[in-house]
Amino acid sequence: MFPRRGRSAAGAILLAGAALAGCSQAGGLTVNLYLSPEDHLQTVVDKCTAQAAGRYRIVYNKLPRGADGQREQMARRLAARDDSLDVLGLDVTWIPEFAEAGWIDPWTGAAEAEATQDVLPGPLATARWNGRLYGATKNTNVQLLWYDDRITPSPPKTFDELMRTAQVLKAAGKPHEVLFTGAQYEGLVVFYNTLVASAGGHILSDDGKSVVMDEGAIRALELLKTLTTAGITDPSLTNSKEDDIRQAFQRGDGAFELNWPYVYASYGQEKPQDLAHLKWARYPQVVPGTPSRVTIGGFNLAISTYSQHKKEAFEAALCLRSAASQKYQALVDGIPPSIASVYDDPRPLDPAKPADAAKNPTMADQYPMKADIRAALADAAVRPLTPAYQNLSTVISNVLSPPSEIDPRATADKLREALTDALNSRGIIP
Repeated sequence: MFPRRGRSAAGAILLAGAALAGCSQAGGLTVNLYLSPEDHLQTVVDKCTAQAAGRYRIVYNKLPRGADGQREQMARRLAARDDSLDVLGLDVTWIPEFAEAGWIDPWTGAAEAEATQDVLPGPLATARWNGRLYGATKNTNVQLLWYDDRITPSPPKTFDELMRTAQVLKAAGKPHEVLFTGAQYEGLVVFYNTLVASAGGHILSDDGKSVVMDEGAIRALELLKTLTTAGITDPSLTNSKEDDIRQAFQRGDGAFELNWPYVYASYGQEKPQDLAHLKWARYPQVVPGTPSRVTIGGFNLAISTYSQHKKEAFEAALCLRSAASQKYQALVDGIPPSIASVYDDPRPLDPAKPADAAKNPTMADQYPMKADIRAALADAAVRPLTPAYQNLSTVISNVLSPPSEIDPRATADKLREALTDALNSRGIIP
């Protein structure tokens, strides 16, 4: 998770050499991988093609950057029984939907055993549906609280303390804004789901079949309303997505940023002279004394029901998400691993050469925040698992926007009614 300009050459040391030879010789059939753009995933693909020793080659088909575009492209092609899709990179919320539609096969036997070995519980939960494994966890993600120790020497532990600190900074004429994803999209749903889980609440029942919207969910609405009407959020909150708040924080426009760990690498690349002052902590608590439960992200690799090369597809997927592959992408792309042992691997990117924080880094170099990531993942929150998640997400982001106009009890009633309708909808909306 360091400057990407310096990581490309180092990454090539580990994987590219053997891969290039393997690619030139690879024949046989083609395994098509469909996944969102990742800077160095092609190197992993080349390595796994080399390991196949000519039996097959993997072709990386890049989906759109936006989650909606990714899902739409795959859903439309799978609905048409397109057999050219083999390995699918699915957002952690899509497993129930694709499984219920009959678009992906379950993992069984030795493949399932390998795909679940040493996987952190939170990420693994996103790959299961109705007691069966439908995806192999490729990577995970969890948000942290980011701050500048020149402005705030120590992080607030609760949201109440966070808001008080922001008010004090505002009165002193210092950067004070609390930056989070407030636009009408999935980022707002993630933020609200974190508040709900941290308050001990539920949006849906555990089986995903009915709407709950209990007192914890209402408390989360109250907090969201208070936070966005206290004069400590950016005026452009309702347009703010992940990279908007990252850039705002780097410009010095905020005191606190609630965002994914990729911001550390970006900060190091764009403001290396100030990186030592970028600090992090676990998400603030909603209930004082009770650790927050943060919504996890990430991707799972699933195998298309219509694939003509399922044996090879399962094998390719296992290679693409192996511990070695996850470690490589963690070090060069800043993508948090889903395999526990990777976090504790002391070896540098190229074990044959001396460790170097810039050119041949270790997990300790790139993930100084790994202990907090692991702690957050230990009791992370999963977004509601339901085949209708896409509909639910659209409803929640619509009803919550703009957050400043929330009326907690009335908004809860509106969500309860609208989410019930979404759960009862027929079919899948691509």
